Amino acid sequence: MCGLAGSYAARRDSASETLLLAMAGELRHRGPDGVGLYVDGRFGMTNTRLAIVDLEHGDQPLSNESGRYWVMQNGEIYNYVELQQELTELGHSFDTQSDTEVIAHAYEEWGAACLPRLNGDFAFAVWDRAEEELFLARDRFGARPLFVSEAGGAVSFASEVKALLRHPALTRQLDLSGLVECLTTWGIAPDRSAFAGVRELAPAHFLRAGPDGIREEARWWDLDFDPVGVATPLHELAAELLELLSDAVRIRLRADVPVGAYLSGGLDSSLLTALARSQIGASLQAFGIGFADEAFDESQFQAAMATALRTDLNRVEMDVEEIGALFPRVVALAEQPLLRTAPAPMLRLSGAVADAGLKVVLTGEGADELFGGYDLFREDRVRRFWARDPESQLRPLLLQRLYPYLASSLGRSGAFLRAFFARTLHDVDDPLFSHRVRFENGARTLRLLAPDVLEQVVRAGEPRVRLAADLPADFHALTPLARAQYLEVKTFLTRYLLHQQGDRMLMGHSIEGRFPYLDHRVAEFAARLPDGAKLRGLREKQLLREASRELVPDSVRERVKRPYRAPIAGVFAGPGKPEYVRELLRSERLRSTGLFSPEAVSLLLAKCDARVETGVSETDEMALTGVVSTLLLHEQFVASPALAAQAPATRVVVGGEAQPSLRG
Repeated sequence: MCGLAGSYAARRDSASETLLLAMAGELRHRGPDGVGLYVDGRFGMTNTRLAIVDLEHGDQPLSNESGRYWVMQNGEIYNYVELQQELTELGHSFDTQSDTEVIAHAYEEWGAACLPRLNGDFAFAVWDRAEEELFLARDRFGARPLFVSEAGGAVSFASEVKALLRHPALTRQLDLSGLVECLTTWGIAPDRSAFAGVRELAPAHFLRAGPDGIREEARWWDLDFDPVGVATPLHELAAELLELLSDAVRIRLRADVPVGAYLSGGLDSSLLTALARSQIGASLQAFGIGFADEAFDESQFQAAMATALRTDLNRVEMDVEEIGALFPRVVALAEQPLLRTAPAPMLRLSGAVADAGLKVVLTGEGADELFGGYDLFREDRVRRFWARDPESQLRPLLLQRLYPYLASSLGRSGAFLRAFFARTLHDVDDPLFSHRVRFENGARTLRLLAPDVLEQVVRAGEPRVRLAADLPADFHALTPLARAQYLEVKTFLTRYLLHQQGDRMLMGHSIEGRFPYLDHRVAEFAARLPDGAKLRGLREKQLLREASRELVPDSVRERVKRPYRAPIAGVFAGPGKPEYVRELLRSERLRSTGLFSPEAVSLLLAKCDARVETGVSETDEMALTGVVSTLLLHEQFVASPALAAQAPATRVVVGGEAQPSLRG
């Protein structure tokens, strides 16, 4: 994992080394082990390295034999060993054992067609000196971020927006439509970001740029949910899955540094940790989060799994005060609004990995989306069943099995809860049916916006309409579960989980996360599974439970899915709320930013303050978090940005020639 940035100048000017090293300075948390610089006329790129593979010779940029193709990468190509052997047999010669050099030779041999051959999490740039062409590419699920700007006529790119904002042609201004989309759907579509003039290169896309600007941008892969019609016994599917997942873990253990594992206490991480333990032995270190509040704590299951595997468990415990103290740093890393505090403990956890002297961890993202683990999938099934008899008093009671903590409330205030889950119940053909309740909960934050901001946003288009319009042409042909899964991958996984809670919190402490469930072979296998292998009745992750039978204790394997969450209300409301929250939410301060209605926010805060001990509703918690995080974003990036120092280069290549001396 590393940081990546660069720019293809619009005029016949030389690329600015000063600008590139300023961009690198903003990315040093992503790669503290060295800074690479490449300059060639109008084009230049830089890289901050986190040394994982070929520690001695893997400094970037790296090129093919002829020096025509120069590469910088953020991420890892896990099957680089096999690719290097294949390319060697085709006549290529290698100077290093780095996976980044493999990209240069693969691009020389196959061009953009090399991308489906790569098994990895990556964002990389290839500079073709002969054609003066830039090629950018991003991995299948977008595990590694890559942002693009065309401000000032230059094609600029970076792993994080804060590096792009060092370009003099970009104005530090929030994109109101991006903010609203994030507050509604928990993430922002790749055609924009939280900042004006900046967008993402979408997951599984590549881009070509030449002297005349961007020439081509295209998708090179998509996840096709198309269940195979032939019925295969569950035990055979489980054996196939275990073989695929074991190999996904095996190649993600390739590193010249130790690899650890996150252990949440749930099925997904427990299975990965068990597979890793079986392959590398007792040296494996596991890391887990605990909470002072028992309502969020899973420590007993983490301990049970660590004991069963006879592996060391490094555990950190968080309380609301620590979450509040970390939250400004979380927003600075996430670079967009948040509706949850859950990323804060993840930042603390990556710190524990760094404290233990590790740089790499396996983590279980993707399993719930691919194997039907979330309550949202079961909720969708119950609501569709209920929709066939909307007047039924019994069918909505199935929601008790999904949310046991609501059981008493269902008996006490059933009319309210039925109304809550019955919203849009009649429209089962709505492509967003499975996610409407979630999106409407998030959208309630919009009522807090200043009237003129809301008016601008309305003119720009409704985020949910944009999302529906961007779905595949055959989306309606999918089963309801497959539709919900596709939406969850497209929104929650790629726009929130892998970024705000994943990459950014890992890289906050220079830790590389590796995601075996997102190995494309595992993902494509999961997408072909019949619905019953994932969700049987209301029992989630049927196949994953079967595959883990010999590896995970029954106490963990059979437990009901418990979503990872962190406290919210006590963080930002009540007498113990941080001083920065009090300051941000002062009416005068709110009015000066122009983003939110001071009156509406004051009412929300008073409501949360009054109920912090008895219970704040989920929608109010989300709204308060959205307001605080948006105001922090404005403060840190627009009102009072803190600029990083220029990074010193440790490897420099100019015009294809390595420089003998270091530059700083």
